[in-house]
Amino acid sequence: MTRFAPLLQLGLILGLLALAFWLSADAQHIAAGIALFLLGMVMLEDGFKGLGGSVLARVLQRATASLPRAMGFGVLATTITQSSSLVSVISISFLSAGLISLQAGLGIIFGANLGTTSGAWLIAGVGLKVDIAAYAMPLLAFGAVLMFQRAAGLRGGGQVLIGIGLIFLGIAFIKAGFDAFSAGFDLTRLALAGLAGLAVYTLLGAAATVVMQSSHATMLLVITALASGQISYENALAVAIGANIGTTVTALIGAASANYQGKRLALGHLIFNLVTALTALALITPLRGLVDHISDALGIGAQDFALRLAVFHTLFNLMGIALMLPLMARLVQFLERRIAAPAPSISQPRYITGDLGDFPATILAALRNELRHLRSNAASLICEGLNLRLEDLMHSKDIPLTVARARQPIRLDFERHYEDKIKSLHAAIVDFAAQKAALPLPVPALTRLQELRDAAGALVRAVKAVKHMRENAQRFTTADMGEISHLYDSLRIDLANVLTEIERLDGTEPEARSGLGVVAERRALAEGGRRATRTVEAALQTRRITASDATSFLNDSGYAFESMRALLDAAQLIYRPENEAEAEIERLLEMDEDEEKGGPQSEDHLS
Repeated sequence: MTRFAPLLQLGLILGLLALAFWLSADAQHIAAGIALFLLGMVMLEDGFKGLGGSVLARVLQRATASLPRAMGFGVLATTITQSSSLVSVISISFLSAGLISLQAGLGIIFGANLGTTSGAWLIAGVGLKVDIAAYAMPLLAFGAVLMFQRAAGLRGGGQVLIGIGLIFLGIAFIKAGFDAFSAGFDLTRLALAGLAGLAVYTLLGAAATVVMQSSHATMLLVITALASGQISYENALAVAIGANIGTTVTALIGAASANYQGKRLALGHLIFNLVTALTALALITPLRGLVDHISDALGIGAQDFALRLAVFHTLFNLMGIALMLPLMARLVQFLERRIAAPAPSISQPRYITGDLGDFPATILAALRNELRHLRSNAASLICEGLNLRLEDLMHSKDIPLTVARARQPIRLDFERHYEDKIKSLHAAIVDFAAQKAALPLPVPALTRLQELRDAAGALVRAVKAVKHMRENAQRFTTADMGEISHLYDSLRIDLANVLTEIERLDGTEPEARSGLGVVAERRALAEGGRRATRTVEAALQTRRITASDATSFLNDSGYAFESMRALLDAAQLIYRPENEAEAEIERLLEMDEDEEKGGPQSEDHLS
């Protein structure tokens, strides 16, 4: 039965529409107006995703340093885009990707609720008092021309213009429909007073918003009906409160496929709107009196109920913010307890799960964090494969001494750990990158996506190279066997230096991060390869090692330097500097390319 519920709901809606059309031809104008308005909202949202989605994303990253700034972003973004749904979806995506905190996400939602009241002011102050349809025609014409251009920015701008034009047409159609409807039928006869009216019309407002997925559409209907005298002022106030409750459904739908952080934000949105709505219902009488005082002070006429409704809509949203701001810390704690973070898994993806939207910033941030997760797994497994502990190396003040003392064999099934910690995670990263590469992302974002996928491949190569040398590393480093043990220790020291340098790079704040350490390791790598070859030749000449051990070492040193090169390749891609100030580092890295190839040759290449 659950499977057929959406079809039954759709059939009910279509049936009610058909009945309304049969009862009144004027209902067709109203329904067509709603359809145009909703289509305009969709076009407007899609246009801003194409035109300003990346801009909103960049601004959002900078606008969440404090709670007031996060709220300001929510107000401004919703006022500009006229879509609290778009702002909510972006916020959930950024929170899911780990780019903003839960408190910042809640601040944006609070601000978006206030920003959405701008739509009521636009409809009541302009839409009903100006022949807004006259402005729709040129907007649609210009928008159509732009939408068929090749440039993504022009297409997005065209969608925005068409969206605004359709919204204007929708307002005009609904206004005309209610004006004609009022001549033959008086809906105010259905008005309900007192608590019954509050309850029924609040539920009606919530239901209408859920069905249309837009509180703007609900407010348009109620303001237009109020202006034409088809709904009482008291009942219109209740519908406005209900619309605020219904709008949380969009966030809940958006969070259904998000990770635990996105679900926390959606629940916080629901709590905020419910608390605001219930408080407004409880204080409806004093709130209405306050609205009258404010409206009188602003010069709004006593019979201009549409503008007074806009004042009420703004006032009770402000009241909700005033109520919830002092409780922000407790709300965050409640959400974190109610929706607990899952236990971190080494072998499963942590950041690229759930729906991250199609915003380049969130996609790349989540993928970069997952690469850091894979890098951490690879570093630990490489160390254990060489009888080392990464934590011991990170706390060491003398890495050569720490390596020389590491004689205790580490028992592990390297192949199984590779399958669990590396291969499965690598497969998830490759699949995620392939899925996102199919989206219409900007060229720089697609290039970065490819770089991060290549970084994952480099990390896998690094682990595989160590797997090939693990048997001999175990044999010659678990006891001091003279010169051959010292040679293998030198490889372990070189790998330990590379791993610890990258680990420190990972723990550095991005703005303080420098690629100079990677450059130094690359240069040391090239010199280390030549030094290893000279050392083994000298040991052979003086009979300090056997020819068999020498060939084993040369082969294994090839694997070791292959692993180090791959680790540095991955680090260069993961922590690639984003500003031009470090462009010189990139140049140096390219200059060192030939030097790196001068590492020790394996047995197969010896003449």
